[in-house]
Amino acid sequence: MMKYLQYVNIKQGTDSLPRYSNGNTLPLVQAPFGMAAFAPQTCSDQGGFYFHPRHRWVEGVRLTHQPSPWIGDFGAFVLMPQEGKPQALPDNRVSSYRPEEAVFRPDYLKIRFERYRAVMELAPTERGCVLNLEYQGRGTPRFAVLPWGGECHYSLDAEKRMLTGYTRQHTWPMIDSFAGYFAISFDCEIDREESFLTDAQGNCHRMDSGTGQMYGYSVALKEKKVGIKLAISYISREQAIRNLTQELEGRSFEEVREKAAADWEGYLSRIRITAEEEKMRTFYSCLYRMFLFPNKFHEIDEDGRIVHFNTADGTVREGVCYTNNGFWDTCRTVYPMYALIAPEIYREILQGYVNTYHDSGWLPKWPSGSETGVMPGTLIDAVIGHAAATGVVEDELLQDAYQGALKHVFEQSECSRCGRSGTEEYRKYGYIPRDLYPESVNHTLDYVYGDFCLAQAAHKLGDTENEALLLASAKNYQKLFDPVSGLMRGRDCHGRMAETFDPCDWGGEYCEGGAWQNSFAVYHDPEGLAELYGGKEQMLAKIDELFATAPDYNGGGYDRMIHEMAEMAAADFGQCAISNQPSFHIPYLYSALGVREKTAYWVERMVNEAFSSGEDGFPGDEDNGSTSGWYLFSVMGFYPLCPSKAEYIKGKMLVDSLEICGCPIDPEDFPGDRINHKDLIKKIFG
Repeated sequence: MMKYLQYVNIKQGTDSLPRYSNGNTLPLVQAPFGMAAFAPQTCSDQGGFYFHPRHRWVEGVRLTHQPSPWIGDFGAFVLMPQEGKPQALPDNRVSSYRPEEAVFRPDYLKIRFERYRAVMELAPTERGCVLNLEYQGRGTPRFAVLPWGGECHYSLDAEKRMLTGYTRQHTWPMIDSFAGYFAISFDCEIDREESFLTDAQGNCHRMDSGTGQMYGYSVALKEKKVGIKLAISYISREQAIRNLTQELEGRSFEEVREKAAADWEGYLSRIRITAEEEKMRTFYSCLYRMFLFPNKFHEIDEDGRIVHFNTADGTVREGVCYTNNGFWDTCRTVYPMYALIAPEIYREILQGYVNTYHDSGWLPKWPSGSETGVMPGTLIDAVIGHAAATGVVEDELLQDAYQGALKHVFEQSECSRCGRSGTEEYRKYGYIPRDLYPESVNHTLDYVYGDFCLAQAAHKLGDTENEALLLASAKNYQKLFDPVSGLMRGRDCHGRMAETFDPCDWGGEYCEGGAWQNSFAVYHDPEGLAELYGGKEQMLAKIDELFATAPDYNGGGYDRMIHEMAEMAAADFGQCAISNQPSFHIPYLYSALGVREKTAYWVERMVNEAFSSGEDGFPGDEDNGSTSGWYLFSVMGFYPLCPSKAEYIKGKMLVDSLEICGCPIDPEDFPGDRINHKDLIKKIFG
């Protein structure tokens, strides 16, 4: 049977900087959707940009929950084998390593810390990992657990060969009782007298336990070859020990790695392609990224119940929970891919989001441990509408999700991180006024689109009254259309547009783009948008103009260059910034309006020129699988322009052969320029 892990490069997209992104990814070693992920840390002074593939030094391996460098980490700490004197501070402990000799795989990490003559191997489980350490020097072998931030606690039980503790590290506001607990067991004797607590200044203290800001712990070991097992919990120290027992007791390193590899092969093999070698590598490296996020936030208690820590009030609740997902990004490609090849995990993930609604009163918007609230709109609405339209969820789960989403339409949250901004103003004007809220065009168009998607759920549930209201809202994009420029522009409370206008100005009324990038975000009604232009030919001419216009930009409301500007300017696709989500659908508008050959032309160029399996493999931020999803759909030859319509717009298949869940697929076997989701599912599953 064909193996696909061999094609995955987990360093794809890692050659990134804050001012220019080739993906802004991390080389994550983890189980699919795992609660614990691991990545080398090479530059802690760079905040969320803590790994770079060209660095030839390493500060340790971070247990990480970071979904994006722009969001940051929580519950994170660093693991490092050392020898001789304990070293806690990054500049003091750093070791060289040889990246070309290290092994980076989804199921396996191997690094030799040259300074300490120590080799670390790691294989992940859902909530932890197993490590093999081999010390080749003469000094005292050590295993250091080091802080990334916040209050840290450690407790060493040398007799039981176990270190337990917690970190309260977090980036976004978190309830005071939050902690990332851990339990670490060793298969050799511990030298208690040579084991030290380290403080924030790097000083050593001979203590078995202690608590403090930025504290670490250095465990002295009595063997040169050591096996270590680690598990984490958001619930308690006892639950961390329980997770360690459940996932690792009686299992060898090889058994853990084999299971991780098998789990990955199980997901990667759901789509089988044949193509040239580099395209195979790019495709499966992208497919790997579809199954990293969202992350599980739930655990199994002593009674076998699935439970999770409720970050709203600090209690432990029953049910699954998922975190680390930006719906503004992922609603476009990630969930449509799940509906196609992993509907069972889609249902579980959505149940987790509904549980968050029951826990906190609001559906998540951009959850990362707690709610961050970043980005316009509440595009979990699009995920719910898509799940309803495709039949992924039904009955009680759909009803609960729909009720949670209706709060976005009718209620203004008192918490700025939850719900929509300007709910009352939107209901009054039919748009978000530019003089009251930034990014007003994006907010408006995202509410318009979200309401269309929720109308599909309303229809499925028989809520005709709200269906009519939501469908009326779905036409409000017309209120922002400027017939003079042919682009979307903000209006103030009096209905006035700004006196001056430059479509190359970014920010202000727009998010991560300008008028060119954001004016075509009418995914659900390109035909209606065409009418505003005077017909399809006129709209097609405007899209031609977009691609023909030089990729110029002005700082505009940002008053500076943001990295998305640089990425657009570096490409040769005009004002179509395929580096960022608002432009994902633009090439497919041609096909939606009956000119598929132009979609095929631009998509093939983008696939070939902007993507690779390399460390510079993405045209911009990858964002939780969303950019990978664009590539995957584009290579397969069809794209979910409006997922809540449960259909795909055809492009051009760019591989030699394609199988989805074991069924050979050729988009040309379906008539017309669209593929109905139900027809595709029927062909795949019979």
